[in-house]
Amino acid sequence: MKITLQDAADKLKAANKIVVTAHVNPDGDAIGSTIALYQILKALGKDVTIYIDDKLPKNFVTMPGAEDIKRPVEGEKISADLLVILDTAPDRVGKVIEVCDAPILNIDHHVTNNNAENFLYVDATASATCEIIFYFSKILGVELTLNMAVCLYIGMATDTGFFNYSNTKPATFKAAAELVELGVMPNLVSENLERRTAHEIKILSLALQTTKLYFGGKVAGMFVDEKLSAQSDNTEGLIDLIRVIEGVEVAFLLKFKAKKICRVSMRSKTVDVSKIAQRLGGGGHVRAAGCTIEENFDDAKKILIDAIGNYMVEVNKISQADFNSDIELALEDVEN
Repeated sequence: MKITLQDAADKLKAANKIVVTAHVNPDGDAIGSTIALYQILKALGKDVTIYIDDKLPKNFVTMPGAEDIKRPVEGEKISADLLVILDTAPDRVGKVIEVCDAPILNIDHHVTNNNAENFLYVDATASATCEIIFYFSKILGVELTLNMAVCLYIGMATDTGFFNYSNTKPATFKAAAELVELGVMPNLVSENLERRTAHEIKILSLALQTTKLYFGGKVAGMFVDEKLSAQSDNTEGLIDLIRVIEGVEVAFLLKFKAKKICRVSMRSKTVDVSKIAQRLGGGGHVRAAGCTIEENFDDAKKILIDAIGNYMVEVNKISQADFNSDIELALEDVEN
């Protein structure tokens, strides 16, 4: 059931032992919001633990408090009064939902989250879940520390493309300004998140060479297969390099994660990519969404291009003839 921000705050106040988690394949917002809420609840005297069922991307490992994040173990049993799921619906938190049997409070900013079985607070107008946690700190009466502020700023900055995406609102700038007043240094944050090794730059160039255009240049795709993924797991920001191609309305990155597990990120200028992601079992925002396709890499490529093309036909962005011809070319490309 959907609840208010105050209702969610009351549930946090009432619980004593709390587990905080976020989605697999965690990004800056997922990690930042979990750490910040963890630290806020600690300041209230709560017994809190963070679990995320995935490896943290390298550039986020140095986020203050990242060392407190644990990964659940198969068969482990975690007792708690409340399981707080941030930045996603419960079906994307991996083993955490299996090992922690507790009432669920779900806090998110994704419009696609329709979790009706648990207590759900969604604010689709918020730029990031970190922005919601920023408001929570005020309701809970906790004064933000510099470490909390850094985590919240990172989540807001990364989810807005450093305040360039359409989800950036006046309230986003106001919240970010308060965090900067607390001591966050935007230049240091961006330098740390954008830092790459010379080897990663070489891999980036190889990834760029996989870029293909589909449907009259309205869709751009980048492919990080098993070989490329083994050389570097850091794909943060890659999709933004093809999102800006002139004429492209939808950009996607398909990445090999494990056998029959492929991760998809999508960005858009005019198309609601959350609708495409939902059809593939994922979700997200109108202009930024993602999903996981549990198929081998080549099959995942076919499925993804087909889903994007079909939706583009439905919303009159491409013709059926363009779709048919490009799908045939895509299939030939995979088979060759």
